[in-house]
Amino acid sequence: MTMTAVLLGVLAVTMAVAVWRMSAGPTDADRVVAVDLAFVVFVAAVALLAVRLDAPAVLILVLAATLLGFLTTVAVAHLLERWSS
Repeated sequence: MTMTAVLLGVLAVTMAVAVWRMSAGPTDADRVVAVDLAFVVFVAAVALLAVRLDAPAVLILVLAATLLGFLTTVAVAHLLERWSS
């Protein structure tokens, strides 16, 4: 078993925990954090597969997706703050 296979397994378990938190989260903020975690895990899995398959062009897409994910999280946090007050 290679290191990438082990890491993909760890990412799969982390994704399962994030999906569970999305469904069980008592507040909207918990759900937003879980969605953000799931997105980060997905991006990490894509990056790991890009390294494993020796496809460096995919890493540019990973960088763009990470930036988009950060901006989305900031926007949703701003909306949640407005709705709660």
